[in-house]
Amino acid sequence: MRQRQKYDGVALVAPYTEPYARYSSHTAHWWIARALRGCLQTAGLNKNALDGFCASSFSLAPDTAVGLTQHLGLCLRWLDHIPMGGASAIVALRRAARAVQAGDAEIIACVAGDTNHTDSFRKLLSGFSRFASDAAYPYGFGGPNMSFALLTDHYMKTYGATRADFGKICVAQRDNALHAPGALMTKPLTLEQYLNARMISDPIALFDCVMPCAGAEAFLVMTTDRAVKMGLPFARISGLIERHNAHTDDPIQFRGGWTMDVDELYAMAEATPEQIDLLQSYDDYPVISMMQMEDLGFCAKGEGPAFVRRHDLTIDGSFPHNTSGGQISGGQAGAAGGYLGLVEAIRQVTHTAGSTQVKGAKRAMVSGFGMINYDRGLCTGAAILEAGDI
Repeated sequence: MRQRQKYDGVALVAPYTEPYARYSSHTAHWWIARALRGCLQTAGLNKNALDGFCASSFSLAPDTAVGLTQHLGLCLRWLDHIPMGGASAIVALRRAARAVQAGDAEIIACVAGDTNHTDSFRKLLSGFSRFASDAAYPYGFGGPNMSFALLTDHYMKTYGATRADFGKICVAQRDNALHAPGALMTKPLTLEQYLNARMISDPIALFDCVMPCAGAEAFLVMTTDRAVKMGLPFARISGLIERHNAHTDDPIQFRGGWTMDVDELYAMAEATPEQIDLLQSYDDYPVISMMQMEDLGFCAKGEGPAFVRRHDLTIDGSFPHNTSGGQISGGQAGAAGGYLGLVEAIRQVTHTAGSTQVKGAKRAMVSGFGMINYDRGLCTGAAILEAGDI
């Protein structure tokens, strides 16, 4: 196998979040347009400066990124559409970074956004996966709550995790969200409240679940030379991996595709897990965050519960995790949920995170996990970002 080439010379700039709303009468197009405009304004550019664009959305249909070029008035020489849910940001970053390296585009905007109407989530689930509708729905089984309940139950029985262990993750993220201006959850959460919350799909209860909402996230990819010339704070990519449909023989998912490439990730970054200052994991449910702590090398498989017990996961803690509250306390704006951690990681290493800033953060890891069928998530990815030198 050929050795993966590094991502030298690529800069990530202008991270932008369009403030979330629980429900919205606007379309996904509106949310994506707002995020794109805010991202460009952050960089001091107008849309004519773009020659590349990548979009992710669950509620953009019948349009794709192609239709958005006309909606947004963009004339491009590079275009992509990444329909991979929580893995979309990592995959978009890889594609965009390689395009910039190859000279196929100079400035690429990566944007994800979704709207959320009163009935959006039910409609999304009803047409999300042919696998799910054929294999699971006839048994009265459908939707991510049930799927992740099975994964969570298996993990607890196999590795001795307790609801209090998952609760520690959720409580810490709520504490982080209280420092994040745009987070939808604005009230403190105690472990007692977490443990006494109503059951949704045993063993998953209310505070294990994300809140669907409307919103959008964006960032720009360009050369480091251009970022320096423009005087923009930027992050650089020191490592990046992607994997799909891994470990197909596992009867139930207890690990993700990260395990197949994590050694290469650290080797590319010339770093070790101990040198990561913060982790932004994809957190549609806390069990997945715990699984990523293991699969990304912070502890061995099955040691996730003990790892969580001995660490403070808040912004000022020994292992800062999902510093803006993640999706569990920030909100899940559809495909933008996959971008949330990456946008926050760019802010962290460029020291522009404001009230959620981790002191002295130089190196951040962000992971993606997406597209769950009836029994497992199919897409995984991870990146290690470092501060660039202006």
